[in-house]
Formats: sequence, structure tokens, C-alpha cells
Amino acid sequence: MKKLILSLMMVCTIAPSFYAQKIKGSDTVLPLAQKEAEAFGKKTGKSVTVIGGGSGVGIAALLEGTTEIAMASRSMKFDEKAKCQEAGKSIVEKIIAYDALAVVINPSNGVVKLTRQQLEDIFTGKVTNWKQVGGADLKITPYSRETSSGTYEFFKEHVLKNKNYMSSILSMPATGAIIQSVSQTKGAIGYVGLAYLNSSVKAVHVSFDGKNFVEPSLKTAMNKTYPIVRPLFFYYEKSKEKNYLPLVNFVLSAEGQAIVDKVGYVPLAK
Repeated sequence: MKKLILSLMMVCTIAPSFYAQKIKGSDTVLPLAQKEAEAFGKKTGKSVTVIGGGSGVGIAALLEGTTEIAMASRSMKFDEKAKCQEAGKSIVEKIIAYDALAVVINPSNGVVKLTRQQLEDIFTGKVTNWKQVGGADLKITPYSRETSSGTYEFFKEHVLKNKNYMSSILSMPATGAIIQSVSQTKGAIGYVGLAYLNSSVKAVHVSFDGKNFVEPSLKTAMNKTYPIVRPLFFYYEKSKEKNYLPLVNFVLSAEGQAIVDKVGYVPLAK
């Protein structure tokens, strides 16, 4: 009986570190992490909870110790790394896939292409009507992710060249909300991860040189002709790495990367 009780106590103290594993953060990574967790669970019997909320939310939760793995669509900021050092935490960064960030408009909009400069002018409020960029006489309604989003940060840095978004921009709490809003608003424009594209919105062709306009797709992201491509990350504490390696290695394996491809993002091996 004593041996049985001891055995049960060992299970109770060891199992939760993996069975209760939680991933939290980026809404861009969310659909991928959910599929990876589902496949991993079926294969191993291990339970993994996946929650969105934004890259900043996930990284903050990692620092607070309320999630085991943070998923992010941007790299950690300087101040976040500083907080890790202050807390004595060594953080591991793993790139798990790549994503093309698509600029989407309402399907009824006749515009099919935009330059990076035009996107900057639209999202900073300099351009306010679609007729200014070759479209109909229609007010532009820009939608953005909220400030805790890695997608918000990435778009600001790489497309707006660190210019501030217009003060009246409509901030959405999740990528799905941008898709829904753009699909229901004739003059709308927003940006979403490649896996979120569907027939309710239209992705515009984008050019950074003003000459070559490229449609966001798995193919153009892989051959690097599409100009807005970024890595997607997992972050976790190095001291607890052995608890997370089974899941991380699964995501990085051929089977896990096949899921990346199926979900609509760009696998590492390609």
C-alpha cells in the first residue's frame, strides 16, 4: 500500500508539468498551434491548451509564469528581454514557421494593387479616399490589430516604416474580427495572417519597389517574391525545456511541418 501511495504521489507531482501544458499568445499563430496541439495529443495522449490574445499577452504571461509557452508573430522586444534577465529567466526562441501578411479589402472594392507607400499613407491617415489610389470615390476605413498584437508591431515596423497609425484607426481584438469587419464594410482595409484568408475578403497585390506587384500566397512567400513575410515563434524557459521538447520537436518534425503547410503557412524546410 505504501508503495502504491508513493507511486501515485510521483505521478501527481510529475505529470502536471506536461499534461497541463499551456500555449498562449499570437492570434496569427493560434490556428496553427491548435492544429499542432490536436495532432500531438492524438499521437501521444498529452493534453495541450492553446489560447490567443496577442503576442504581447503571451510573452507577458510567460514572464508571469501563467503559461508554459508563448507564441508570437514578432520577436521579443528589448524591454521584454530585459525583464527576463531581471527575473533570472533564460528564454529559448524557436522559429516554428513563416507567414505572409496579407492586406485585405472588401471584395466589392475595385482596387487590386497597392504600393508600400500607399499602404503607409492609408494607415497613417494621409490618404482617406479610395479614389486617391485608383479606386472609387469611397471613404477608406482602415482596421488594425490592437497594440498588444505582434502583427500590429510587425506591420508598423515593416510596412509603415515605424510611422504611427492614424489616431482614429479601428483596433480589433483578434484577426477574425478584422476579416469579419472588412467583409462587411465596403471601404474597409486591414491586414491578416495568410492562414486567415477566405472568400469573404480580397487580398491585394503589394509592391515595395513600385513596379512588381505580388499576390500573397504560399508559393510567393516560399519563393520570397512577396515582400511581407515574417517568422512565427515559440518562446519558453530554458530551465524547463525538457518538459516542452516533445511538443516542440513534433512541431519542427516533418509531420508537424506538414501541418504548417496544410494550415496555410510556410514550412521551415521549404
